[in-house]
Amino acid sequence: MNENLFTPFMTPVMLGIPITTLIIMLPSILFPTPNRLINNRMISIQQWLTKLTSKQLMNVHSPKGQTWSLMLISLLLFIASTNLLGMLPHSFTPTTQLSMNVGMAIPLWAGAVAAGFRNKTKMSLAHLLPQGTPTFLIPMLVIIETISLFIQPVALAVRLTANITAGHLLMHLIGETTLALMSTSLFTALITFTILALLTILEFAVALIQAYVFTLLVSLYLHDNT
Repeated sequence: MNENLFTPFMTPVMLGIPITTLIIMLPSILFPTPNRLINNRMISIQQWLTKLTSKQLMNVHSPKGQTWSLMLISLLLFIASTNLLGMLPHSFTPTTQLSMNVGMAIPLWAGAVAAGFRNKTKMSLAHLLPQGTPTFLIPMLVIIETISLFIQPVALAVRLTANITAGHLLMHLIGETTLALMSTSLFTALITFTILALLTILEFAVALIQAYVFTLLVSLYLHDNT
C-alpha cells in the first residue's frame, strides 16, 4: 500500500465507518480498576504515579480548586495514553487532530473562567485592565486583554497538536530516508537508523511531557480563577 506523508494523520476507517471513538476508548484498558485487597505491581506503580502527579498539580490550589483533581488527573492519563498509543506501528494518534484538542481545551478553559467570574468577579474583571493604565489606553488594553483571554484555549490546543504532529512527521521522514539509503549506502543508512532510534526515545518522552504540559496549563488557568 502506497502511503504519503500525511497518511498517519488520516482518520482510520473500517468498512466505511470511522473507528476513532474505539481507538480513543482503547487506552482505558491500560488502567484497570483494582478489585483485590492487595494490588499487583502494575496497578501499584500506576497508583503511586497518579498520587505523585496529583500532589504536584494540586499543591498550589485552594480547596475549591482541589475539587478539580479527579478531572485533571483523568485528563493527564487520557492524553498521555493516547500519545503513547500513537507510537505503535500502524496506529492512529487522536491528539494530532486539532479539532479534538480544541474540543478538550475549550470546555476546560471555559469552566475555569466561569469559576473565576463566579468566585472572584472583581479580580477576574481586574485582569482585563492592568493597574496604573493611562486613561486614554483603557479601551485598547481591555480589547487586547479580552482577545488574549479567548486565545488561551486555541494556543493550548495548537501547542499539543504541533508538538505531536512535528515529531511524527520527522520520524516518518527519517524512516523513509533510512529505507531509501539501505540500497545505496549501508553505513549512511545505519547512521540514519541510529538517529531514528534516538528520536523515537525522545518522542516517548515528548508524549508524556506534552500531556503534563497541557494538564499543567489547565491547572494554572484554574489556579488564577479559584
